[in-house]
Parts: sequence; structure tokens; C-alpha cells
Amino acid sequence: MKTLSTLLLTLITMSAFCQTIISGRITDKATNPIALANVLLLDTYDGASSDNDGKYSFTTTEEGTKILLVKFIGFKAYQMPVTLSGKPLNIDIVLEEEISELKAVTISAGTFAASDESRRTVFKAMDIATTAGATADIAGALNTLPGTQKVGETGRLFVRGGEGNETRTFIDGMLVLDAYGPSAPNTPSRGRFLPFMFKGTSFSTGGYSAEYGQALSSTLVLDSRDKAEMTRTDIGILSVGGDVTHTQAWESGSISGKLQYTNIRPYYGLINQEIDWKTAPESIEGISSFRQQVGKNGMVKLYGNFSHTNYSLYNHDIDDYNQTQLYDLENNYNYLNASYKDVLSNNWIVRGGLSYTLLDNNIKLDQTAIGDIEKGIHAKTVFEGSISDQLELKTGAEVINRNYEQAIYGAGNREFNEVIAATFVEADLYASNNFVTRVGSRVEYNNLLEKLSVDPRLSMAYKTGSTGQVSFAYGRFRQSAKNEYLRVNTALNEEKAEHFILNYQRIDNNRTFRIETYYKRYSDLVKYTAYDLSDLKATGDGFAKGIELFWRDNRSIRNIDYWVSYSFLDTKRNYLNFTEEAMPSFASKHNFSVVGKYFVQKLKSQIGATYSYTSPRPYNDLNNDKTNSGRTPYYADLSFNWSYLPKPYIIIHLSCTNLLGRDNIFGYEYGDVRNQEGLYNARPIRQAATRFLFVGIFITLSKDKSVNQLPTL
Repeated sequence: MKTLSTLLLTLITMSAFCQTIISGRITDKATNPIALANVLLLDTYDGASSDNDGKYSFTTTEEGTKILLVKFIGFKAYQMPVTLSGKPLNIDIVLEEEISELKAVTISAGTFAASDESRRTVFKAMDIATTAGATADIAGALNTLPGTQKVGETGRLFVRGGEGNETRTFIDGMLVLDAYGPSAPNTPSRGRFLPFMFKGTSFSTGGYSAEYGQALSSTLVLDSRDKAEMTRTDIGILSVGGDVTHTQAWESGSISGKLQYTNIRPYYGLINQEIDWKTAPESIEGISSFRQQVGKNGMVKLYGNFSHTNYSLYNHDIDDYNQTQLYDLENNYNYLNASYKDVLSNNWIVRGGLSYTLLDNNIKLDQTAIGDIEKGIHAKTVFEGSISDQLELKTGAEVINRNYEQAIYGAGNREFNEVIAATFVEADLYASNNFVTRVGSRVEYNNLLEKLSVDPRLSMAYKTGSTGQVSFAYGRFRQSAKNEYLRVNTALNEEKAEHFILNYQRIDNNRTFRIETYYKRYSDLVKYTAYDLSDLKATGDGFAKGIELFWRDNRSIRNIDYWVSYSFLDTKRNYLNFTEEAMPSFASKHNFSVVGKYFVQKLKSQIGATYSYTSPRPYNDLNNDKTNSGRTPYYADLSFNWSYLPKPYIIIHLSCTNLLGRDNIFGYEYGDVRNQEGLYNARPIRQAATRFLFVGIFITLSKDKSVNQLPTL
């Protein structure tokens, strides 16, 4: 009995001797304790959880070398070898935060992202198509956002004190040389591309990626849809024409074609016009797209847009109305875009493409014939991926070649051939899920100037909580002068701008609040004396600064989605033929918009309304020596639209702009000679018509009878 007791005591003593106590504390990099972290020895049942102070302790009878594993949600798993010999081990562990795409902060300064796929966006892709007053025009819808100025006589995007040509459009990363259709003088043009073509839209009002060049103020980046999921035919019967679209889909791809005919002549015959048309606008347009999946993850996209437009009108002399000049335009436009994207590995993708633009204008001013042709090719390749979970890299190279020629009958030709070669690199550095820094640079070589330029880009974003964040962006941007100046002097330096942007954004429970302030500094703007273009120089300068507010709410009121935007702009320039620094004629200090959409299920209808206000704009009053001393009346517009579904596959759509019929004036034109009172005669620049009324019937033919064209209206 004594021998058995001795043996048991010996075994207990040996067991106690072989036990190892492992303890310590678990924290993050900021030394904050991490509670409830799992601590265990790999391939054993021994372990524990950390307490509220991050402390843990457990005992193990294992011997030799084992792996200590620590895991906690939101942090990287931690592993280290430990030697178990019965001696206590005190191991303090610091966990690194795991960077998650869903949790990580995103840079929002200067950018409005629109996508059907992202939960972080403040502006959905469908919003572009259903905003009242926009008539399904991308620029028209974006003009309800802060940072834009309503310039009704052009219809283009004017951003933060920048001219309309300072906003550049890209489709699948490829440049579009001219994104707007032709229009008569002092009448708004429409974008050439329909919103339903795109699954995502990124509208940047400044501080954009180093990938995009030759854009002085803004970029509109359109991401086209992937392959269609079903075969369907869409028919549109319009008050100004008609269209038909057919899509053929198969397992790995699809092809679509659209033919649209527009004839404004019957409509203009019913509605009084400010313009004295000889032949109102008529156009025919063809659109085609091809999508094919290549391999497991690759996708090839082809897109083509072909259009022909013609019109003619009489310009009446301001001093003598009976004296007229015939203006006749015939426009041919071709745009081809081929893009490719594929996955190279788990961490890297490659994308790129080739685009071609042809813009051919044949103009007649009475008996003077003018030919205006621009051809452009853009080729680009981009590699992007993750070097680690804290470092993402994007780099690429591109070439933009533009060939321009203007021929005036009896007066000779003016032309240039511009080649811009560029490379760019951009890195996203994630210090944590709450803080990211993007550092980039763009290097360009311009053959006309024989100069190499380097433009830095910097952006940062910090999460202030689960729903809010602060962002900052800086960048230097450049753009070649307009064709009308570059064809006279090909040695003009590129125009430049520096952007400084500070932004706060909060998205919570289907409500968005956004406030942003900025400062933009211009240099090397085109400057000349009076109306003498022979003395062109790149010596102009200017600035723009302001503050912008945006609020969107689609939760507080049942079936109502609305947003409110306000922009304050302070800008001046000394460029073109300005005799002093002044506010340019396209700018306005205050811009305000309210957009509302109401879904009436009982009536099977979607009703929308938009109210826009713009404070008085400056214009150059020739009867005053001070540059741009005149002020227009304020601009106001209340627009309405209504979509009714008598059948799920049939839509009747009605829209009306300027419902209240306000006589908006955008500026004044002046005569060439003084009248008897010693003053120049003036004529207001008005809307072509007080209102524009559109009615359309849209029919979709497919196996799924619930499919319709509502998202495209």
C-alpha cells in the first residue's frame, strides 16, 4: 500500500512538473486591449480567451515545440513557435488590423460615384436616367449636383469655375474627344451616350486619379455594362422620332444594335422658336455593342457610335434684323471603343483598350464653305493589384494622338498633329481600415512643345466613425488649348490648374450628407488682345474657390427619394481678351437644385420633379468699360416627368422642362456699330423655346414580360 501511494505521488509530481503556464496580454498597435481574442496551441485542445484588459492565461501539459495561434475578427491571425518545458511563458502579442474592402475607408474628395453595384455611392446609375429636366442626358442629370454651374445655352458640364471643355469623358478608361452632339449657336447640346449603357459612373469635380490626363477641371468616367443576360427587343415611339434596339444574348456573351431617327422639324412647327430655322435639326444614329467572356475571368468589349446630323438657320443682324446670314451644318461622327480586362493572378489584373474618334463638320456661312475635321486615337494599358493587404498599386502607359485640320474655301488650311505620350503610377497605402493615403504621379510628353511634364497627385481619407469620413485631395492638372487657338499657334503652352479639396461625407441609413470646400489655381491660360488671335499667348491666370453642400434622403418619407444641392462659387480670370481680372460669363455665385421622385404603386407610376436656381451671371456689356460688368436675371426652372406602366412591358413617358414658362436669359449679344445714342445695340440670348415637351411610348419584347425600359428613361 505504501509502495502504491509513493508511485501515485511520483506521477502527480511529474505531471505538475511538466505543466506549462502561458500568459500575456493582447493589444492592437495603439496598445488598446483586445477582449475575447482566441488564444490556443495549434493541434491541441489547450487555450483561452482574453479578458476585457486583453489578458489571457492557460495551462498545458504539452511538451516540445508547438505553434501559438491568436485569432480575432478584423485582425490578422498571429502565429509563433513556442518551446514548452514546464517553465512559465509570458507572451505579449500585438495584432495587426486586417484591411477589408468592405470596411476600408474610400477617398471621396471631389468624387460622386454612381453605380448599381456599390453600397457606398451617393448617386445611383438609375438617377441619371430618371431625373426630371435632364431628359435622360447624363450632363443634364449631373448638373443637379454641387460643383456644377447651369449654363443653359450650351447644356455642357461646367465645373467649379471651369469652362465646358475642361471636363473630359472616358468610356472604360478610354478618351472620348467630343462627348456632345452638335447644336445650333446658343442652344444646348446633348451628350452622345445614353445612361442605360453604363453600370457605373464616376463624376469627379477635382483631385482625380493620375490615370486621367488632359482634363483641367473634371472627369466623367463611364464604366459600360457587361454582357446582357437575356435576348430582347426594345421599341421607342417618340414625339421627335423613334428607335429600335435588339439584344441577342448567349451563355458567354451578347451583341446589341440600336437605330435611332430624330426629326425636330414637326415639333418646331408647332412650338414658337427664338431661332429662325431654315431646316430644323434631323439626325440618324446607330449604336452597337459586343461583349464576350474570354477564359474564366477575361472580358472583351466592343462599342461603336455612328451619327449624322444636319440643320440650317438664319442669323439676323443685331443692328438690322432684315439682314441675315445663312448658317448650315452637316455633322458626321464616329466613335469606336475596344477594351479588354483579365485577371493575371489572385492579386493582379490587366486592362486596356483602343479608341478612335472622328468628328467631321461641314459648315456654310452664306457662300463660304468651312471644313473642320478632328481624328483621334487613344491607346492605353493598365496593371493594378495588391502588393500586400496594406499596399495597392496601379500603373500604366498611354498614347493620345490628335490630328486636326480646318479648311476655309479660298483662305487656306490650318492644322496640327498632336501626340501625347504618358505614363502614370499610383499607390494606395492603408495604415488601417480607417486611414488611407493615395500617392501618384503622371508624366507626359507633348510633341508640339517638345516638353516633358510631371504632375503629382495626393489624396487622403480618414474614417471619423462607422458612417462618416474626412477626405483631402491635391493635384496638378494640364490640358492643351482649344483647337480654335492651337490651330493658330501650336507652340501654346498647355493650360494648368492646381486643385486643393477638403471633404466630409456621412452615409447612414439611406441618408447622405456631404460638405466640401476647395481652392483651384489656374495658370498659362490663353490670352490675346481684343479680337486679334494673331497675338495668342499662354499668360492668363485665375482662381476658383467655394463651398458645396449635398443632402439626400430616400428613407424619411415613404416612396419619396429626394436630394438637395447647393454650391457657392467665387472665381475670377484674366484670360482671352479680358482687360482686367473678372468673373467669366459662364460662372454664377449661387447654384441650387432640389430633385424629387415619388413612386405611386396604385397608379403604376413614377413621378419626378426638379427645381433649379442659378444666381445672375456676368456678361460683357460693351456700353461699359469694365470687363463683364453686366448681370443677367436669375435663372429658374421647374421640370416634371411621369412614367406610367399600363403593362409591365409597356411604358408611357412624359416630360416637360421649365413648366412655369420662365423667360430665362443667359446673356446678351451686341452689334458692331454704335447707334444714334452712341451705344451698342443689344439682343438677349434666350432659350430656343420657353418649354420642351417630350412624349414617348416604350415597348419591350422578351420572354420575361416583366422586363421594361424604365431604367433607361
